[in-house]
Amino acid sequence: MARKISPLKDFLHKESSSGALLILAAILGLITANSPISDRYFDFLALGFTVDRGIIYLDLTVLKIVNYGLMTIFFFVVGLEIKRELVSGHLASVKKAAMPFIAALGGMALPAGIYLAIAGDVAPEGWAVPVATDIALAVGLLAMMGPTVTLSLRSFLLALAVIDDIGAILIIALVYSSGIAYSWLLASALAVVLIFALQRMNITSIFIYILCGFLLWYGLYRTGIHPTLAGVILGLLTPSRVKENTDLEDIDDGSVSYIEYLQVKLHPYSSLFIVPIFALANTGVVITGESLRAASSSVIAWGIFVGLVIGKPLGVVVAAIAASKSRIADLPVDAPIGKIIATGSAAGIGFTVALFIADLAFENQDRQNIAVVAIIAASIVSALLSTLIFKAYRSNPIQS
Repeated sequence: MARKISPLKDFLHKESSSGALLILAAILGLITANSPISDRYFDFLALGFTVDRGIIYLDLTVLKIVNYGLMTIFFFVVGLEIKRELVSGHLASVKKAAMPFIAALGGMALPAGIYLAIAGDVAPEGWAVPVATDIALAVGLLAMMGPTVTLSLRSFLLALAVIDDIGAILIIALVYSSGIAYSWLLASALAVVLIFALQRMNITSIFIYILCGFLLWYGLYRTGIHPTLAGVILGLLTPSRVKENTDLEDIDDGSVSYIEYLQVKLHPYSSLFIVPIFALANTGVVITGESLRAASSSVIAWGIFVGLVIGKPLGVVVAAIAASKSRIADLPVDAPIGKIIATGSAAGIGFTVALFIADLAFENQDRQNIAVVAIIAASIVSALLSTLIFKAYRSNPIQS
């Protein structure tokens, strides 16, 4: 008997579940880093190996295996969701995509501008840290609000977060990649061409595509471009045609595409295993009175904090109102400005991708630690503000 799926609902449900695990893993990472076994925790993350034989060269630690390897699968699932949204979701037409696209641009540009205004003279390389939105935590927060959050608002946030991810991916590729080795870039391009050729020949062997995916990943790794981008590229290359002989049945349209099939199979591993592991490995910051004082007096921390807490919702709302007033796009149905502000605050939960970008942006460990503290604090405050605003509407139905 075929298992029934509903791609959008299933995606939102798994992201909501992932949010709780993500929070627990982040707390565990903080506790472990500040416990008597902190040295073992950091030593384990620093364990590594090097392979240097001919054209094969790998220099990895446990932390890099998480950030380079496991996060490639995470970004593959992100790429699948972007492709699904572009083909049949909220980004499938200009009219559908216009409002979340414009709102996302505002929600990326203003936080970056605020960061540069505050910390640009000291550490301009961190401008992209407050740009990101954590889909799992943001969607999970809106799910907790119940019927106060209409389906139009959830769809708006999901589309906005997906566009945010596209922006973050482009930033990682264009800004935070090291010196490019063009010979390996050519090898990566050939891997993409090979995938296209295999698709044209109707080759469906998953093993062959995994092999091509590894070649693409390794080519990007040697190129100097962050190898996790291989996941996004592979997600976008996944065909949207119907997959035959599957054990799944889509209750929305009756057919299951390769995109939906792979999402169903991989999304649980990404959201319930990989993202919590990433949080556990990347939130390990030693918290002392001195480190808190350093963060509270750091323009880097304030640039990130103000960018996420104020810049995100303000950028989203201003851009959305401007698009609505100019009749370029329509605001979400049954969503007064207050609820859009609350949704913008939820988008200020930057966590996973913000931590990822902070690790790339700051080479200095002290600055990385300051950024992590700021991201955690800003994400907590953004979540609380969003919750309080939504609860105000729930307790006063007339406003809705």
